[in-house]
Amino acid sequence: MNEVINTSANMMSDMLKGIRLPKMARVRQRFPRPILTDIAGSIYNEINKPEIKMTIQPGQKIALTVGSRGIRNIAQIIKELVKEVKRLGGHPFIVPAMGSHGGATTSGQLQVLNDLGITEQYMEAPIKASMEVIKIGDALDGKPVVIDKFAAEADGIIVIGRIKPHTAFRGKYESGLMKMLVIGLGKQKGADICHAEGFKYMADNIVSFGKVILEKANILFGMAILENPYDETYKITALTKQEIPLKEPVLLEEAKALMPKIMFESFDVLIIDEIGKNISGDGMDPNITATYCTPYARGGPDIQRVVVLDLTKETHGNAFGVGMADITTKRLYQKTDFPSMYANAITNTVIHPTKMPMFMDSDREAIAAAIKTCNEIDKNRPKVVRIKNTLHLDELYISEALGPEAEKNPDVEILESPKDFAFDEQGNLFL
Repeated sequence: MNEVINTSANMMSDMLKGIRLPKMARVRQRFPRPILTDIAGSIYNEINKPEIKMTIQPGQKIALTVGSRGIRNIAQIIKELVKEVKRLGGHPFIVPAMGSHGGATTSGQLQVLNDLGITEQYMEAPIKASMEVIKIGDALDGKPVVIDKFAAEADGIIVIGRIKPHTAFRGKYESGLMKMLVIGLGKQKGADICHAEGFKYMADNIVSFGKVILEKANILFGMAILENPYDETYKITALTKQEIPLKEPVLLEEAKALMPKIMFESFDVLIIDEIGKNISGDGMDPNITATYCTPYARGGPDIQRVVVLDLTKETHGNAFGVGMADITTKRLYQKTDFPSMYANAITNTVIHPTKMPMFMDSDREAIAAAIKTCNEIDKNRPKVVRIKNTLHLDELYISEALGPEAEKNPDVEILESPKDFAFDEQGNLFL
């Protein structure tokens, strides 16, 4: 058996031996960079707006929602909110609000919080985690609306979330406070109900379910977070319960204008060093890569082949999104926690992102296979872009063939002349 495996591996190496890998130049992309420098001061000011401050009464037990995304400064933001709630006499506690993430288990969701730096010791507040939900009403079409048991039993809920375009649908509300109420607080059960008909109806369900939660649950206010193109905190703003449905769409448009991008509209191969749930719900944000898993969202560059090399540590083996790549590595395959990834897919009914693409023994072979399988390109001068992940696009690598385009773009600076890929003895990139 080992002889057969070795023979097959040698055959694959022979097939790819003649593929020339291009030299790659390190470049910097420039984006607008508005940034919030005083997070603590901003939260203090927002909490002390009269219409926000009045919602917190002494002695109240108040739930703070925390999702699974890698939001910049999220631990500090939550810690400051805890401090402000205490200053006003409230008794804050934290609930994981992340739908089916963390493998749809209590322990998994606690691990996600820990990875985000959100621990009881650092927050100086308890964390109450459970997958149990309580029904609080019915949507217009009769579907049950449920939220986290501990949040439902609290005297008040502060919903916290980052506003940004969603990866699988378009609507008045996408990723943000309304979705956090419906999917995040809904835990696996609520997410399952909301996703049952697929993403075609997700925008409508967010509105329908969200209105019920705002009406029936003890929502005090929302804390919306916006980030700049460098994945840095740009704005934190408190919205009253009544303002959430009115002002979130305006913040969404602002967030869309702040999205970073790859500043090359068409190329042959995209190499992504890592994907993960802490990067995007789809592992890699399709708003950047154009690797959408549904037909209800679109946009991004024109790319023939996408190569994904590895998983982030924080994703704990959940490789959701790898199915949208064309080629990956054996390393990623061996790290994949299939039950965790499948739980995510079964809940949101989108299974294509969990399919394992062709995987190669090394990074070198994965990149070579991507170039070889491209059609109607100059194989001697392929157009290749390499990024760390879809959150960090300020610096990336481009092949020599993209150099002339980069030189014409005032927002792209070439930092280093093109160099050969740097591989170790196993053929893997020095990351």
